[in-house]
Amino acid sequence: MAYTNIDDPSAFFQTTLYTGNGAGSHAITNTGNSDLQPDWLWIKKRNGAVNHLLHDSVRGVNNLLVSNTTAVDDSNSNIVLGFDSDGFRVGANSASNNNNDTFVAWQWKAGTSFTNDASSTSVGSIDSAGTVNTDSGFSIISYTGTGSNGTIAHGLGAKPNIIINKTRDTTAQMWSFYHSSRGATKHLGLDRSNVEDTGSAYYQDTEPTSTVFSVGSESATNHNGAAMIAYCFAEKPGYSKVGSYIGNGNANGSFLYTGFKPAWVLVKSSTYAGAWLIWDNKRSTSGGFNTNHYILVPSNDEAEQQGTNYAIDILSNGFKLRNTNGNVQNSGETMVYIAFAHQPVVTSEGVPATAF
Repeated sequence: MAYTNIDDPSAFFQTTLYTGNGAGSHAITNTGNSDLQPDWLWIKKRNGAVNHLLHDSVRGVNNLLVSNTTAVDDSNSNIVLGFDSDGFRVGANSASNNNNDTFVAWQWKAGTSFTNDASSTSVGSIDSAGTVNTDSGFSIISYTGTGSNGTIAHGLGAKPNIIINKTRDTTAQMWSFYHSSRGATKHLGLDRSNVEDTGSAYYQDTEPTSTVFSVGSESATNHNGAAMIAYCFAEKPGYSKVGSYIGNGNANGSFLYTGFKPAWVLVKSSTYAGAWLIWDNKRSTSGGFNTNHYILVPSNDEAEQQGTNYAIDILSNGFKLRNTNGNVQNSGETMVYIAFAHQPVVTSEGVPATAF
C-alpha cells in the first residue's frame, strides 16, 4: 500500500502571497502544481494591523467571519468578489487590497456538495449541509443550532481530528476549537489566547465518529436558532498531521514528525495562556532557507512578526522548534498543532521530499 494517496497537496491546500493594487477587481492566481478553486479562503494583511478575513463557499463569498473577534457574519461585497478556477478575486476594500500592501492567502479545497436530512437518513439528529472532500479530509458544514444535545453529520467518512465551530448570526459568540489530542472534554477558542476550557456543553464529552460530531448546549457550538458553521479536518497521511508535544523552553526544541514537508503550521499551547502562531513556507526568510521565523497570530489583528524568537525549521519530514517563545515552547506545557503538506516525505511513486 502506498504511504499517501495525495502526491500533490497543492490540489487541496495552497498559500499565495500578493500585493494589493487598490483596484475594484484584482485577480489573485495560485502558483501550485495543481489548479485550486478555494472553498475556504483565509486572508491576512502582512504589513499592518487588519483583521483576519475568513470567507467560504458555503456561507457565500461575500460573507465574512474574523478569527480574531467573536463577530457574526458580515456581508461585504467589496472584500472578496469571487472564487476562480485557480484563485480568487478581491475588491477595493483596504483590508484585502490596499494599494502596495502585502497579503497572504491560505486556501483549502473541498468541492463536493453535501446534504444530510437527519430524520430521513437516521444519521445525526440535526440537519446539515455543505461541501466535502473525503480524499483530503476536509468539510465545511452548515447547520442550525438547537441549544440542546445533538449530533451532526460531517461527511468525511473518517473521524475528524479538528472541528472549528462559529455562530454566524444573532448574538456574537466565541470560536470553538476541538483538537483530537486533547479530546472532546476540552475546547480552545481561536479568537483567544486562553488556556483550554473543560466542559461538556461544547461537545458533550463525546468523541466524533466517522459520520457525526456531537454538540451540547453551549452557544459557541450550538446556539439555539442560530446559523452555525463548522470546519472539519480528518488527518490524512502525507497531507495533514494533527498532534501535540511538550515544550522544553529552549532553542533546541521538539522535532515533530509529520510525514511530509510542511507548507503550513498552526501551534497553540492548550495549558498555557499563549497566542496561536501560524508559519508557512511562502513567508520565509530571505532565500527560502531555514530557519523560518515569520509568524501571524489568528487571535489578534497585528501585522506579521519576525525574529529568532519565532524560529522553526521546515524539514522534509516535519518541523522543529528553534525558539524559546513561551507561546509554543513554555517548558512543561502541552502544545497542540495542525500542519498541511507541501510535499509528502515519499510519494505513491517513491519520490522523496527535500528540506526547506
